[in-house]
Amino acid sequence: MSNKEAAYVGSIDQGTSSTRFIIYDRSARPVGSHQVEFTQFYPEAGKLEKELPGGRTHFVEVCGLPISTYFSALKLLWLMENVDAVKEAVKAGDALFGTIDTWLIWSLTGGINGGIHATDVSNASRTMLMNLKTLYWDKPTLKTLGIPAEILPKIVSNSELIGKISKGWAVSGVPISGCLGDQHAAMLGQSCRKGEAKSTYGTGAFILLNTGEEIIQSKHGLLSTLAFKLGPKAPTNYALEGSIAIAGAAVQWLRDSLGIISSASEIEELALKVESCGGVYFVPAFNGLFAPWWRDDARGVCIGITRFTSKAHIARAVLESMCFQVKDVLDSMHKDAGEGGEVKNEKGEFLLRVDGGATVNSLLMQIQADLLGSPVVRPADIETTALGAAYAAGLAVGFWTEDEIFASEEKLKSATIFRSTLKEELRKKKVESWCKAVSRTFDLADLSL
Repeated sequence: MSNKEAAYVGSIDQGTSSTRFIIYDRSARPVGSHQVEFTQFYPEAGKLEKELPGGRTHFVEVCGLPISTYFSALKLLWLMENVDAVKEAVKAGDALFGTIDTWLIWSLTGGINGGIHATDVSNASRTMLMNLKTLYWDKPTLKTLGIPAEILPKIVSNSELIGKISKGWAVSGVPISGCLGDQHAAMLGQSCRKGEAKSTYGTGAFILLNTGEEIIQSKHGLLSTLAFKLGPKAPTNYALEGSIAIAGAAVQWLRDSLGIISSASEIEELALKVESCGGVYFVPAFNGLFAPWWRDDARGVCIGITRFTSKAHIARAVLESMCFQVKDVLDSMHKDAGEGGEVKNEKGEFLLRVDGGATVNSLLMQIQADLLGSPVVRPADIETTALGAAYAAGLAVGFWTEDEIFASEEKLKSATIFRSTLKEELRKKKVESWCKAVSRTFDLADLSL
């Protein structure tokens, strides 16, 4: 299909608990969508890092990731060792492995009848098996783990013609020309260039900073990852990533466990009843702290409570906790990526682009801007993951150009920009108090009742 004939771009947003399909027009506006939820199944955890000399960080220099059952490699090992059908198929040379994008591409292009076995560089980077520099499966890693290269898919860029939808589908013949991991797609959907960061607010929060063509190994608890590669011959953009376990989940806790609110949307109205958190600090370390603290022994605390404290103060403290955690990650990114601890884009400024369901809360966004001391930009369309995948696909077939995708100034016109209203002295005091509160969460996991 030529770019003249194409009227729309379709995007499959394959999530952890649902599949969503969105159609975009040439102005990148969503014109139709459908979503279906599904059940998840969890096998046993994979094997411990103690078997390797480098421990948890054995593969970090190659793939940018610590050893974790979160990534695909150990899931594959578990299947090869515990599922007889998989074990036999691998030995017989009759097995194919891939992440969910690989399965979707394979199924849409024919499946067992000539389907294409491929994945993109961003999804491949999350398997723990791809070399971040070469963008190929890392042979020493495969040898160490005992994974045959023959079962792995071909790695392609994020934006190129991968194949066409096969006969038997209602849209047969339509090209599949874009594929990205969810956070990488959100980064492209936000048009993040080098020096620009985005934060996705959901149950947890994911913050990525585009570091350009340079791989930066973090010294502050972050992951080195791939951002995107927009074509087979296009330069590769890399990123630093930090994740937060509890963001919007803390609001759900207020609703479901404490009954302070009856719906998540009520928290903004409740928190607006007070002008500050009244000295209350809430750290949602329900099961430890992620980046940049990485403390499994941490547990949640709510401190600074007095007789004056109301549920409105606690609600506001919960919102602040989300923003403080994002700031902690961004501060680490500044230390890792910026000379003198500062990261700026081509225009010499730092701003945070935001997306995800929680960003509809304007108070949350204003608090984030206040604590960062930098502008926070909320786009008109906060569902940027599907948009990023659509951008990649449209770019490959000439539906959009890179200039149109990265037209930041144009997008800012339709975005809502939150600017800091907090004085620097007060900001520093609040950050100091937050850090004290975080320190109080340490070594609480083993407290006896």
